[in-house]
Amino acid sequence: MNRITKIVASASIAIVSATIGTSVYAGEVLQRVLDAKTLKVAVGTDWGPISSLNANHELEGYDIDVAKGLAKYLGVKAEFVTPGWDLIVAGNWQGRWDIGMGQMTPTTERAEKLDFSENYYFGHVVAVVPTDSKAKELSDLNGAIVGVTTSTLEEQYLNQTLTPNWIGAKPIEFKFKAGQVKAYPSANIAFDDLRLGNGIRLNAVVTDQESAATAIKSGYPVRVLGTLFSAPGAISMMKGDKELQEKISAAIKSMKDDGTLSKISMKWYGADNSVDK
Repeated sequence: MNRITKIVASASIAIVSATIGTSVYAGEVLQRVLDAKTLKVAVGTDWGPISSLNANHELEGYDIDVAKGLAKYLGVKAEFVTPGWDLIVAGNWQGRWDIGMGQMTPTTERAEKLDFSENYYFGHVVAVVPTDSKAKELSDLNGAIVGVTTSTLEEQYLNQTLTPNWIGAKPIEFKFKAGQVKAYPSANIAFDDLRLGNGIRLNAVVTDQESAATAIKSGYPVRVLGTLFSAPGAISMMKGDKELQEKISAAIKSMKDDGTLSKISMKWYGADNSVDK
């Protein structure tokens, strides 16, 4: 074999090796998950039926069951971590977890820091008032003190800065103008203030319908006044690992196709929120 032939052969081997390596070796995060046989999932401990601690201090909820389904699809186990919501949406996870749950709406603003899966949830945002409130319609909350979870679309809605920029979004109608917006780390803490009675600390809380239903079921003296808007939820990942993004989306599609996602939704919500209605 002469020198030129050797060079051509070496180049050919390098190309083949690179091709094989590309097809076998996953993206950095996905490969880490596969190597460790563990999918680290960021969830909340007080997000109602989304994810929360039960009486045995074990995590349960829609997101917990979905995450376990994702891990099963990948052939790994699910391991849960519980950072604050603000840390999940901020990005820059530095490998502390692989995916973020919480039914995050995949807006273009968030997409600057995070990648998103196919939508796995569709929910409604509602206004909740104490049972002793005289409010009969949403416009009665004009000038009210309203609580909301920080760094959410609900907070943007109350500040009237929300511009729906997700696929299939409908124009947003601001149905009232709050006099004061009070941001809380979680909806549970906001409900603790609301349950004290109308106007003592809050006049209303704006949150997802599931958190509202959980508060009512738990005996909080509150009621839903009306629906403000609807939005999809997706699973978040750090930007740049296309392979992980595709695998997670494929897992969600598989769970939709075989009815698993619908069953999980019915279990926790009594309705199929896995599809847009």
